[in-house]
Amino acid sequence: MADKAPPPPEWQVRDNAARHRFEIALGDATAFAEYNLLSRQIMFTHTEVPPEHEGKGIGGALIRAALASARERGLKGIPICPFFAAYMQKHAEVQDLLDAAWRKRFGLD
Repeated sequence: MADKAPPPPEWQVRDNAARHRFEIALGDATAFAEYNLLSRQIMFTHTEVPPEHEGKGIGGALIRAALASARERGLKGIPICPFFAAYMQKHAEVQDLLDAAWRKRFGLD
C-alpha cells in the first residue's frame, strides 16, 4: 500500500490593517494579498508569493482568508488582482461576495 501524501500545512494568515494586506510569514519572506477598504466593498489589488514558495497553496490560503474576512464584515469584493479574479470565477461558493459590476462582468447576473 502506498503512503498518502501529508496534508498541506495550515498557513497562519494575519490581517495587517496598517499595511492594508493579508500576510503569511514565511521565515525570511512574506506572502501577501493587498486590499483597499471602501465603504461597502473591499478591493483586492495585488497578491504576491515569493517565487521560492510558489505552488504550495499559499496564494489560495491568502485568498480564502481575505474572502472570509470580507464575508464577516459584510463587504462585497472587487477582484482587481487577476489571481483573485480567477479564484472567484472558479469557486461558486464565494461568488455571492462579488460586487454587482463584477458579477455582471463574469456573466453571473
